[in-house]
Amino acid sequence: MIRNKFRCELISWRRVYQLSHKIACQVTGSGFQPDKIVAIGRGGYIPARILCDFLDIYDLSAIRVEHYKKGIQRKAVARIVDPLCAGVSGQRLLVVDDVSDTGDTFQVAVEHICKFNPQEIKTAVLHHKIVAGFVPDYFAQRVIKWRWLIYPWAMMEDLSAFIRQMENRPSSVKLMARRLKKDYGINVSGKILELVVSALNQDLN
Repeated sequence: MIRNKFRCELISWRRVYQLSHKIACQVTGSGFQPDKIVAIGRGGYIPARILCDFLDIYDLSAIRVEHYKKGIQRKAVARIVDPLCAGVSGQRLLVVDDVSDTGDTFQVAVEHICKFNPQEIKTAVLHHKIVAGFVPDYFAQRVIKWRWLIYPWAMMEDLSAFIRQMENRPSSVKLMARRLKKDYGINVSGKILELVVSALNQDLN
């Protein structure tokens, strides 16, 4: 069951770029030179591509680990739904995701990738929550006080989930913005909320 109210943080595109650059500097400073970056989908797709740019790495592959249903509902067990297809034997890999929340996703991903006999695996994440059971090799920001992080590539999905579960859903965008501020501590612009509401209304039709 999802809690109806909890703390959230909106992450901007600018902040994503800053955090990705910080990770790239950590990787370079550590002397690790990846042959390939492997993104953990879906959250790791965009950070992985940005890191490819910063680290001048062309070779990018991906796997998809499912831990959440659409929106914010978590499944009990993380599992591989799209396995690694590219050859990685003997290669140095940087495995990238957006956030380490419980750590289960990373654990499952690394165990899966190890079956393909890479030379070395390092892991990187934009945000590492200290409650996670897996600590990545590189992370741009440590999250001490737990909160739900809303990345720009999941804005519509997460906000739609919040609104769907509201009791006595507000009748206007303005009131909805106030409710999101009260329940989740986030300031969402009216333009974004109009897009979310429009998408929700289409689902109902």
